[in-house]
Amino acid sequence: MKKTFLSTLAVAALAISSLAANAQKDPDVGGAAMYANKTIVENAVNSPIHKTLVAAVKAGGLVDTLNSAGPFTVFAPTDDAFAKLPAGTVDTLVKPENKATLDKILTYHVVAGKISSKELMKMIKKGGGKATLKTVQGEDLTATMSDGKIMLTDAKGGMATITTADVFQSNGVIHVIDTVLMPN
Repeated sequence: MKKTFLSTLAVAALAISSLAANAQKDPDVGGAAMYANKTIVENAVNSPIHKTLVAAVKAGGLVDTLNSAGPFTVFAPTDDAFAKLPAGTVDTLVKPENKATLDKILTYHVVAGKISSKELMKMIKKGGGKATLKTVQGEDLTATMSDGKIMLTDAKGGMATITTADVFQSNGVIHVIDTVLMPN
């Protein structure tokens, strides 16, 4: 009886450690590990390809919001995405007098709730090829599929591709995008 119990316990311990080893690991972002037990801001700070976004979030005073319980879905433009903007745009946006405009752009990249890429694809399919997402800023983003990738179209017709999906956080999920989205 004791031997059977110990054998069962050993098998259970192996099963648990196997599950832990096979647990879904967040994808690396820019070569940096991301951790599901950290907040959106805590992970973004460690991403070498999101330095501009982190600086903008700090300048916009949104750190506390994105560290809160959420949950949030954040479409996070890379440094290369910000570099596509006209020269001087980022420097102008992070000035204190432009905080309202910066906040409008940043919150346009955030949707309430935790929406995985799988859920987003279901929404697109259910919507006949497109899904409308209401941003925290108040305007809509349109999600579609193209060549197996999720695309986002902003209010001005600009398009971004999700390049790294499903970076889960303690307070939501980040999807890395290749273009800054612009509200009206």
